[in-house]
Parts: sequence; C-alpha cells; structure tokens
Amino acid sequence: MEMRAAFSHLGQSITDNSDHLQANIQGRSMLLLVTGIGPINAGIALSGLLGEFPKPLGVLNLGVAGSFNLEELPLGQPVLVHEEIWPEYGLVKKNGIDPKGLGLPLGKIHGRPVWDRLPLKPQAHARAMGLVLPDIPQTISLTVAGATGTADRANALRRTYGAAIENMEGFALAWTCARLGIPFLEIRTISNLVGSREQVHWNLQGALRFLGKTIQVLIQPKQKT
Repeated sequence: MEMRAAFSHLGQSITDNSDHLQANIQGRSMLLLVTGIGPINAGIALSGLLGEFPKPLGVLNLGVAGSFNLEELPLGQPVLVHEEIWPEYGLVKKNGIDPKGLGLPLGKIHGRPVWDRLPLKPQAHARAMGLVLPDIPQTISLTVAGATGTADRANALRRTYGAAIENMEGFALAWTCARLGIPFLEIRTISNLVGSREQVHWNLQGALRFLGKTIQVLIQPKQKT
C-alpha cells in the first residue's frame, strides 16, 4: 500500500506478494522492497536483500506514521527522521524500561555503544544518495512492535522519550544500515494520532497521497553525464 502510493507513477505492478522490484526512477536504478509490518519483518527483509545486493548507494525508508500531537504534526504532514528510538530494549522495571539494565548495548557504532537511541544523519546521507531533501519538519521517531492503542500508553511514551512520531520498522532498518555503514534516510507522512482508534484522528489515504507528492520532490531526475 505504501509502496504503491510512493511510486504510483511507475506504471509497474506492485502486488501484495511482491518481495522486491527492480525499477528505473528518474534515471536511477532502484530496488523497491516491501518489508512487511514490524521491526522483525523489516530487519529480515532488508538483510536478505543486502545479501543479494550488498553495496547499495543507500537505503530510503518510506511509509506512514502516527503523530503524538496533531497540532504539532497534523494528518498528512511529511516528516524527516533525524533520530530513531527502540523503546522496547532493555530491562523492564516497575517504572519502565531501563535500556542499560541488562548491561549490554545493542552494539557499537564508531566505538560508541548504542542502547535504545540511534542518531541519524539525513543531510549527509541524502547527499550521498544524490537526493533532494524537501522542506519538511525533522523529527524524532520511535519504533514499536505493537502499535500504541491507548492514550495512556501514548502519553507515557511521549513523556519518556520525547518522540514526535511512532512507526513499526524504522529503527530496525536504520540499525541494519548503521551496522553495515550504508547511508540511510527515513521519510514518513502522518496517518493518525498515536493511541487513538477514533476515525476522526485518522486519514490514511491522505497520508498516502502526500507520501507520493513528497517522493516526487525527493527523487529528482538524474543529470546525464
């Protein structure tokens, strides 16, 4: 669904069963990968593809996300992620999760341990991929395996982590790329209010339309040499 919205102008068939699709977009050779939902699917799908195509110019993560505050980031708003958080890593205590409670980080990047937060470099990585960043807000995102379905959990996550949006794949993809030294960029559009299942707080179709428009700015025609 998100892939079709992002690249609807391709004229190529993207089915529900697509694993990956080779495409030429604005003169660029690209692999369109449908990861499936959640961090486990995302990590497995990207790792499998990188085993077949180990040296990409970069990885672009596109999709929709929930906003913790629709006044700050309203429905349909595209955002650029500059930090990913995995709020489910660590030791669960009475007052929440301690990411350092196990004493073991996820790993190290450039000699520094990574616990539950992963800073990203959108400007540098966009340049490395030859992409044009649209003029959109930069945000902090957190990745969950279970989407937040209550206002209480949404408020608790917002207070603890200070994130602006919630998604279900970003950290896994960003971490995979960081471990392998591959440029990574994450752009999403707001489809809903985190923690609410009320129809008034959702506009998935609008978010998908804005996703397609944002991609047209991001991926400019490649200059011929």
